[in-house]
Amino acid sequence: MSVKDWYLDLRMDEQMGEIDWAIAGQRLIESQEPLRVSFTHELDSHDAFESVDCGTFVILPNGDDLETGSMPRPDLPGAPETEYEEVWRELPFKEGPEGPGKGMSWVLESDDGEPEGEGEFTVVKTFLGRIWGTYLALEQTQTHIRTRSPSGDLVVRKTGADVSARREEWSSAWENRYVVGVNGEKLPSIGNGFEGEGQGYWRVSGERVSVRGRTFIVRAFEEI
Repeated sequence: MSVKDWYLDLRMDEQMGEIDWAIAGQRLIESQEPLRVSFTHELDSHDAFESVDCGTFVILPNGDDLETGSMPRPDLPGAPETEYEEVWRELPFKEGPEGPGKGMSWVLESDDGEPEGEGEFTVVKTFLGRIWGTYLALEQTQTHIRTRSPSGDLVVRKTGADVSARREEWSSAWENRYVVGVNGEKLPSIGNGFEGEGQGYWRVSGERVSVRGRTFIVRAFEEI
């Protein structure tokens, strides 16, 4: 799920009913010719925060995008750097409560504050996202270790625990598609709506809104 420059990505192992990979962050264009895009991992169930996720995109004859690049394989010993190919296809938006041909899309990131100085801090990183009739919530408890480099710059190293996820889809009402992880049931459900959704600060990137008593930063908003 991508809204402007921000994304949430949940990949399920259908046979096991478990998360295969869950990531969320920002989509940054490195160059146009060729088109190279890097993806930050603000949340990553593979705990691969230090790896560089950057791919080159070309358009295939059928209109799909082919992404090629290399990245670590966390499922193999030593997580060796491995080349990959991914095919991306734009799908039609699922109709939501606003009715046919229209809807809201947004991405929110939890406002975890900015600790000062060095030390070890625990952060519960949460992303919420909606594209019309599809809603996704991802959450991960992370440890952030802040140290000073020899030049005096502040360096943050992250490690993350397992990810919990909730995906809901609209079908005359919001219905659960996946609820997984130790905190999956506790993640905000959009079933009863979110107070103020689509109004005021919800429409402004960088502003803060409240969801179920917790503060989130608006990363992206669109309405058609």
